[in-house]
Amino acid sequence: MNIAVITGSPNPNGSSNLLAGQFIKGAREAGNAVCIIDTAHINVRPCMGCMRCGYNGPCAQKDDMEKVRPQLLGADMLVFVTPLYYYDMTAQMKTLVDRLCALSGTLQTKHMKSALFSVAANTDLATFDVLVAHYRAFCRYLNLTDVGMILGAGCNSPQITARSQYVAMAYEFGRRLAPQAAK
Repeated sequence: MNIAVITGSPNPNGSSNLLAGQFIKGAREAGNAVCIIDTAHINVRPCMGCMRCGYNGPCAQKDDMEKVRPQLLGADMLVFVTPLYYYDMTAQMKTLVDRLCALSGTLQTKHMKSALFSVAANTDLATFDVLVAHYRAFCRYLNLTDVGMILGAGCNSPQITARSQYVAMAYEFGRRLAPQAAK
């Protein structure tokens, strides 16, 4: 299976990237191909809403979205990994998610798998409600099949996250993914 891991943290050594790394390790050990799209360190500008893409692209803007487009369209699964910033995904990830507009016609027909991993300092799982609702909404819109979430409450530092159950959960999540194409 081809998996695109879309990360949203501007901190390469942060808690969410720790989970991403463990997921990737497990997924690769299971025989899957994994690419990483680091939204915090690529040049993807916000969607202009011009609709010149016709929902199938390419986008009228010429930026790094052209580089990640083949990775997104070649994937069988999208894994969204973000720290929780003010009750939702990071602005960097949201910018890429908005730009999926130019790919939505194609993505809707692929019936891909998806997953969401997030971490927050807050220990109350209700902190994730907005993020989860947002994720579920674009899963419905893009015909993505959610295969699971890891919501790491109480992860206010990479050191704490490293000692949490969420690291092993991310690794096992990746290890359980069968390498055959997701259709």
